[in-house]
Amino acid sequence: MALRLVADFDLGKDVLPWLRAQRAVSEASGAGSGGADVLENDYESLRVLNVERNGNIIYTYKDDKGNVVFGLYDCQTRQNELLYTFEKDLQVFSCSVNSERTLLAASLVQSTKEGKRNELQPGSKCLTLLVEIHPVNNVKVLKAVDSYIWVQFLYPHIESHPLPENHLLLISEEKYIEQFRIHVAQEDGNRVVIKNSGHLPRDRIAEDFVWAQWDMSEQRLYYIDLKKSRSILKCIQFYAHESYNLMFEVPLDISLSNSGFKLVNFGCDYQDRDKFSKHLTLCVFTNHTGSLCVCYSPKCASWEQITYSVFYIHKGHSKTFTTSLENVGSHVTKGITFLNLDYYVAVYLPGHFFHLLNVQHPDLICHNLFLTGNNEMIDMLPHCPLQSLSGSLVLDCCSGKLYRALLSQSSLLQLLQNTCLDCEKMAALHCALYCGQGAQLLEGQIIQWISENVSACHSFDLIQEFIIASSYWSVYSETSNMDKLLPHSSVLTWNTEIPGITLVTEDIALPLMKVLSFKGYWEKLNSNLEYVKYAKPHFHYNNSVVRREWHNLISEEKTGKRRSAAYVRNILDNAVKVISNLEARNLGPRLTPLLQEEDSHQRLLMGLMVSELKDHFLRHLQGVEKKKIEQMVLDYISKLLYLICHIVETNWRKHNLHSWVLHFNSRGSAAEFAVFHIMTRILEATNSLFLPLPPGFHTLHTILGVQCLPLHNLLHCIDSGVLLLTETAVIRLMKDLDNTEKNEKLKFSIIVRLPPLIGQKICRLWDHPMSSNIISRNHVMRLLQNYKKQGCGCNVNIKDCLLMETAAKYRAAMYPGVLTLLCSWGCPYELRQANEM
Repeated sequence: MALRLVADFDLGKDVLPWLRAQRAVSEASGAGSGGADVLENDYESLRVLNVERNGNIIYTYKDDKGNVVFGLYDCQTRQNELLYTFEKDLQVFSCSVNSERTLLAASLVQSTKEGKRNELQPGSKCLTLLVEIHPVNNVKVLKAVDSYIWVQFLYPHIESHPLPENHLLLISEEKYIEQFRIHVAQEDGNRVVIKNSGHLPRDRIAEDFVWAQWDMSEQRLYYIDLKKSRSILKCIQFYAHESYNLMFEVPLDISLSNSGFKLVNFGCDYQDRDKFSKHLTLCVFTNHTGSLCVCYSPKCASWEQITYSVFYIHKGHSKTFTTSLENVGSHVTKGITFLNLDYYVAVYLPGHFFHLLNVQHPDLICHNLFLTGNNEMIDMLPHCPLQSLSGSLVLDCCSGKLYRALLSQSSLLQLLQNTCLDCEKMAALHCALYCGQGAQLLEGQIIQWISENVSACHSFDLIQEFIIASSYWSVYSETSNMDKLLPHSSVLTWNTEIPGITLVTEDIALPLMKVLSFKGYWEKLNSNLEYVKYAKPHFHYNNSVVRREWHNLISEEKTGKRRSAAYVRNILDNAVKVISNLEARNLGPRLTPLLQEEDSHQRLLMGLMVSELKDHFLRHLQGVEKKKIEQMVLDYISKLLYLICHIVETNWRKHNLHSWVLHFNSRGSAAEFAVFHIMTRILEATNSLFLPLPPGFHTLHTILGVQCLPLHNLLHCIDSGVLLLTETAVIRLMKDLDNTEKNEKLKFSIIVRLPPLIGQKICRLWDHPMSSNIISRNHVMRLLQNYKKQGCGCNVNIKDCLLMETAAKYRAAMYPGVLTLLCSWGCPYELRQANEM
């Protein structure tokens, strides 16, 4: 399954054995009564009530006398503790304990009669009580009403000593929320009592709302009120001190007027369990990057199609997904479950579909994973309703199990390997890289698969996508704005439909922030909103400037008019830093001769990319240290090169190639051709994005090309730019090959395609009449160029030219191209006549 649930807590394993042991000790001492059957019947009422911010779990059950017992499971020590016992036959539906475990708040109703199982009944007398746990056990009635009241203690982050004041939220079914401020005092050692219990100060936090959600981890209250039939989402942030702020307001294009009253994450929701699928689902998810998503599933009129919407508030748009259910005959008894997975939101309908929605990059549908129909991975999650708590915690209220939801790397890799759809390959690749950020084992597995399936995708370049995405994740965590500055994908548009999914995208109103200063999450959210308002066009880095400057430098090199040496030296110094950073990253032995030669052109490209990317970050990362930016740039470019080296090395090992492959003493094998093919695909991927290659790449590529390709194919690859002739490769070619007729033809074909500066050097290394002819011809060409530039009146030593050309002509068995060349230049008649002698 793409998602796996790791059990953090289980009532049956973490609580029940302890309760049985406690009962056994009690009965052994004569304090209790009843047999094993009575014992089991007592614990049928055992269930989870609440999960607090610190992870502690409050549960309840009824003993053999019908008393209500409250217990607490400490997630740190893995120990249980009995908090309190009500010696009355009451039904608890909401409970919370303060962080010091000195105060207990609970809402209870009278149990049903006629011997039925305890259930909540509207209209029952509801008591909301505040209890001093240690050691006095005083009880104060906070509310005694005919409507339900939910309770929740606030948990401020306090590192030193506890605050002398506890804050308790009361949420009423009559659509108001109050905050009680409870002062406590410590007396006689550990005795904690409530001060002024007769009058507890309280504040009205919100009223006239129809929906509310509690974020226990971040201590935030989200609620929706209706203004002129518009649903307005608001958020209140609670702080460690006494203050709280209304952070924002944003209208949502949803209708809640007839939806009734709904609470999310105020304890465990046991109401309407059998009618779960008939009610709407609405929840708010955030993560540390400053994202804010509202997930909404309306009441279903028909089970043939399921529709849900996700409001990406931080992106300024919403997406409405409609999916067709294949197995309509199987009645849908459960509703949609939304789960918060940080970078993703999971949308799950048991037995029918499982969707992973990319929260940070929702623009292209191909970055979302849609598993529908008879996919065997769909039925591996529990079919009962799951309650998504803060972070990745998931509570199964029916079984009393608390899970931690994690994305499964192995399942995503399996999906990547087995799926036939390009969109699923794209989504699985990105999701797997997110799960294993920087994991070399995962990258190695993906590279192994890419090497065997390099042509498997038709909608995008698999190598290109892997390099860009993996490099992005290597520096993603360095700053919260990285998703705005670096591309995470090579795909800019996606027009291919996703089978079974219909998508509608709409712009939405941005939140109206109600505060002036921001910290933490709110600062990141505000930064995202500012980006949506003003970032047009996008700030994503691209190599267009690098491409233009690199071509300028290469042109200057050919003409000999290069700009200042200091400028070029600085660029090459940048490349040295990248290579050093890359060498430090790769400590293992290297089989291929990469990074072992100068390759000035690739070093220029590296250095230019460092300069341009650093300037790009400095422009848009205000407040980040320059040294940190420089290191991020080096890490990013080093990662690009490392991945290219890794792909080549993986294929080199896979085909069991050795160093003798680099000599021109035999024709290329199938293994060598396979490596040549993958290197050609790497070259195509990097050329379109204009990314640097590790020095030595072109040399190795050319050597393999000479060995694997027929001459006419080899020359075509050289002329079309697929193979780039390097000085190192040509020198080795000239030295390793003898002067047979076939090799002479190859050498000559290579030499005439070399740049002039390299060609002159290589000709002097080839002891052959043809090379002497070329040397002489080049000398004559230079003399004639000077003759033409200076005019006919200049003093040109024609005799020297004729002697050199004639000598070379006869040594090379009369090279026929010289006369044509001279005539085309308009040389003096006497020089042409002498050449024809």
